[in-house]
Amino acid sequence: MPQLSASIKSKLPKVGTTIFSKMSALAAQENAINLSQGFPDFDCSPKLVELVSKAMKSGANQYAPMSGLIGLREQISEKTEKLYTGKYKPDTEVTITAGATQAIFTAIAASIEEGDEVIIFTPAYDCYEPAIDLAGGICIFVELKSPEYRINWDEVKKLINQRTKMVIINTPHNPTGTIMTGQDMLQLEKILDKSDILVLSDEVYEHILFDGYEHQSVARFPKLAERSFIISSFGKTYHTTGWKIGYCLAPEKLMTEFRKAHQYNVFSVHTPSQQAYAEFLEYEDEYLNLKHFYQKKHDLFKDAIKESRFNPYQTAGSYFQLLDYSNISDENDIEFAERLTKEFKIASIPTSVFYNRKVDQKVLRFCFAKQDETLLRAAEILNKI
Repeated sequence: MPQLSASIKSKLPKVGTTIFSKMSALAAQENAINLSQGFPDFDCSPKLVELVSKAMKSGANQYAPMSGLIGLREQISEKTEKLYTGKYKPDTEVTITAGATQAIFTAIAASIEEGDEVIIFTPAYDCYEPAIDLAGGICIFVELKSPEYRINWDEVKKLINQRTKMVIINTPHNPTGTIMTGQDMLQLEKILDKSDILVLSDEVYEHILFDGYEHQSVARFPKLAERSFIISSFGKTYHTTGWKIGYCLAPEKLMTEFRKAHQYNVFSVHTPSQQAYAEFLEYEDEYLNLKHFYQKKHDLFKDAIKESRFNPYQTAGSYFQLLDYSNISDENDIEFAERLTKEFKIASIPTSVFYNRKVDQKVLRFCFAKQDETLLRAAEILNKI
């Protein structure tokens, strides 16, 4: 094909193929057990599939309203108030999105201007920084120290200035599996008091917490909620990551701006899935029991590798387990992850990719949202390394 005389100047020069794509491709190439990318290898509820099929057969195959089906928004509003006491108006403060990543991108695109500073806690999910870069914002990184990965709020306070526009939080946290406590939320609330700084709260693992912990949603804290976009995901809750349906909650003033960007990004999302989720949310046990479902998988995997040379970090939520391999190898985490995939046929994600600078703590992330048989086979391999 003929080449243009002028090339496009990349707006994301640091971005290439993601490590998730690379490791999943390598796992497929090597026929390895894939515990790298965060998606289940088991089916969703047959009832949910039945509801989507029913919606399609009933003719729900055209555009949904830009903000989402009102029935689904009403169910989300009721669920949020019931679980977290936060009240959101279905018509003006809830929007259905094409997954959580699109919601995060849209919230940033709608609110961040050239030169605005956004505080990000690293290790961080990889979609935050590129979205801020595209909006012309400036990322201010706060590094969480292993193995606890707790936020140092005194450090955060020192970084706040007149250019700070947003703080991004993520609880339960990907990739570390840590959670923010109620005290953390109160600390953040105090720091942001009397400012116009926004919060983007990534809560996609809201129903996956262990050992009796409760999710501390921003929706529980009125003074935080009034300045926050809250993002969640049906994909994580209902084992349907491929359907790409999520949602955003925000006060009307913020949601008005969010929808301006949303309507010219995707406009609306898959109608039959929305109708199915609206009905399925009536089955409260499906999301209330999710923590017990994943607690069993977490405990199974952790117990199965207790004879290995890997050192597991504490996991309080999400479906990821960090394993320290410093007793096994001096290789950097990318090299070691690749060697594990090629030689031992098990794929993981090196945690260094979640930082803005070179940080090699000899730690890999493994996803335990897998069938028990898969986890036991993976553990058998890990115990031999």
